[in-house]
Amino acid sequence: MNAITRVFGKFTLLMHWIGGVFLISMMVSTLADVISRGLFTITDGAIDFTFIGGVELVKYGLLFTVLFVLPHSVSRSQVIVDLFTDHLSDRKKAFLEGFYLLCFAFLGGAMAYSFYHLVDEAAMSYETTQDLLIPMTYFYGIASFATAMLCISATLHALELIIDGKADA
Repeated sequence: MNAITRVFGKFTLLMHWIGGVFLISMMVSTLADVISRGLFTITDGAIDFTFIGGVELVKYGLLFTVLFVLPHSVSRSQVIVDLFTDHLSDRKKAFLEGFYLLCFAFLGGAMAYSFYHLVDEAAMSYETTQDLLIPMTYFYGIASFATAMLCISATLHALELIIDGKADA
């Protein structure tokens, strides 16, 4: 189990880095859009470097940033309130954290299932993005993959907490 968790941890770390690339591309896209619109305004429309779809790039970039960062971060970013768990043993604390991660696994599985079915619906209706006309099947497929990875990651870490009583970071 530990070997599977370590290998999967390396894969989710790669996804984490990809999420960072999405974040940086989102910032660059926003900066380019603001600069091009500012240049358009300053020159009263004489210089037009504005581009269509900047809002869509940021919107889907944000979606992918969050979905690609979550599988790696789900077991590392939980806040524990000692006021409620101070009197519990370490084993019970690990069990509660594992149960909490199983809830994240359920959430990720439900989202993956929903996105998976949206792929078929978008393919049948030829749904595209509003400005860039990119087929939505791509976005739904990637989101389905990322949320499935969240489900698997949370499940592995939850089982590790529940069975072993601790998780290796």
